[in-house]
Amino acid sequence: MSLVELIAQADERGLAASGLACLDRCVPLLGGDDEILRPLWASLGDDAGAGEWGERLEQARGKLDAAGPGDEAAVLAHRMLDAAPAERSAAGVRVWADACSVAALQIHRLLDTAEDEAPSVDSRRQGRTEGMSPLVAAELRRQITVLEVLAGHGPAGLRRALEVSVEGRRVLRAVVSRRSRQQG
Repeated sequence: MSLVELIAQADERGLAASGLACLDRCVPLLGGDDEILRPLWASLGDDAGAGEWGERLEQARGKLDAAGPGDEAAVLAHRMLDAAPAERSAAGVRVWADACSVAALQIHRLLDTAEDEAPSVDSRRQGRTEGMSPLVAAELRRQITVLEVLAGHGPAGLRRALEVSVEGRRVLRAVVSRRSRQQG
């Protein structure tokens, strides 16, 4: 199943986790530490109150907004954070999750030293993967894994979704670090 189909079929929690996972993997571009979005992840659990998402989102924004926008990849990451809906409704998180998916793939495409042969990331999201660059391919796999885990395991899949996100964040942090050393 393509990423676009998985997003279309995901429930509210899956969509919120999908968007959050994309944002979480891009935290190195926002100047945040590895724990900055952990409270938002916790707000996706069954025992979280209805308003916790919005409160925790504002806290994260306050901490991450201190890092000013930089290059195009950082601008895309800031847009993901800014676009996060204050209310975790299915309609709001669906639009956000879809936009985060596109932005995260585009960020990985911008940061990949290998060329991606597709004219846009949209074809990747629809399942056309021939000639895909390694960094984009890994991000696409992570996005699909997060949605599949949550569709198959519900709230119990949140831990695995977070693990996938942490792995991706480490990869992106290494790419960003290598890139800054080469430019500096």
